[in-house]
Amino acid sequence: MNQPLPSLLAVFAHPDDESLSCGGVLARHAAEGARTEVVTATWAADTVRGAELAAALRILGAGAPRMLGYADARASHSAPGRARWCDVPLDDAVRAVVTHIRRFRPQVVVTHDAYGGLTGHPDHLHTHRVTALAVRAAGLDEFHPDAGEPWQPGALYLATHPHSSIRVMSRYVGPRKARYGVPDAQVTATVDVSRWLDQKVAAVLAHRTEVARGAAPSVVAGLSAADRHQMLATEWYVRRDLLGTPGGRTELTA
Repeated sequence: MNQPLPSLLAVFAHPDDESLSCGGVLARHAAEGARTEVVTATWAADTVRGAELAAALRILGAGAPRMLGYADARASHSAPGRARWCDVPLDDAVRAVVTHIRRFRPQVVVTHDAYGGLTGHPDHLHTHRVTALAVRAAGLDEFHPDAGEPWQPGALYLATHPHSSIRVMSRYVGPRKARYGVPDAQVTATVDVSRWLDQKVAAVLAHRTEVARGAAPSVVAGLSAADRHQMLATEWYVRRDLLGTPGGRTELTA
């Protein structure tokens, strides 16, 4: 009998990043009974985009949103009165993510890659750096013991695009928004999410504000079924193993 899929905590910068970057893996894990949850660094829960995130996560089966509530670097109205996420002191940001890791106790964590995904958005970059530190700090007894009992995830997966996919992606989103990826040889998990593509697309389109303003979800909205498959049916990850891993499976692929 196959081991069940690992519990998965996704940490992303903005509402819609979770659906675009790992919506298929989230839907797959949820469908097979694994615990899944998403932490989103920016936007307040009481905004329209907070409600859209909740709708997207319901579609993916990924539970209720967990929003840190900081401001988007390019949208001050996203969290009135709060600091921009990319300006939050590193220790404070890491502690916030550690708190969620210790509470949820995932076997694997997923976040942006070191380039901040295709676009290199500053909030994506900050989320990568913070999460890469948080997955290690979460297991340290002396790091903010008030943030919960220590817990060490088994692996960190970085959602990415191999160089071979960049030309394809640029056809859909344009070369200015498909700039960054990793050498194909660095990709350690290639996941075919065709079976969950309808859920992934529906979750992307649940971010109606982004559809309306011409962001990536609007591109998806305008594609044919064949082009949606080409753009979204494969997800790529770079795995980073962590010391002191807990028992249980830590692979995203079957």
